[in-house]
Amino acid sequence: MMAEEHTDLEAQIVKDIHCKEIDLVNRDPKNINEDIVKVDFEDVIAEPVGTYSFDGVWKVSYTTFTVSKYWCYRLLSTLLGVPLALLWGFLFACISFCHIWAVVPCIKSYLIEIQCISHIYSLCIRTFCNPLFAALGQICSNIKVVLRKEI
Repeated sequence: MMAEEHTDLEAQIVKDIHCKEIDLVNRDPKNINEDIVKVDFEDVIAEPVGTYSFDGVWKVSYTTFTVSKYWCYRLLSTLLGVPLALLWGFLFACISFCHIWAVVPCIKSYLIEIQCISHIYSLCIRTFCNPLFAALGQICSNIKVVLRKEI
């Protein structure tokens, strides 16, 4: 009975991960496009003082920019959104696969091998360098430096 409940719980967790409900109001909950893609008419087109166009031209330009940006984005996202989502999903799946099955095992293998090499290295240092530097320390320990100021 307990094994069945555990299996049902695992199935529910897997279902919840793949059937996550998306927010249709806030489509950028992590604000990844906060400063990058927010481009309004005032960010692109500006008339300095003394060089104003007719008010009607300015209003029509504003409307044309805003509406064309809106509908062009909608058209492009309709035509290319799903294929690009497929492409990006495939790309990130490949990156995840490589990271999980190649990068992390290589790093773990490297760390295991380098640990063995580090023991051999430290053994060589203690065997050859420690006596050498101890002898040099003994030789140099009797050196005395005297500073004199000559007038």
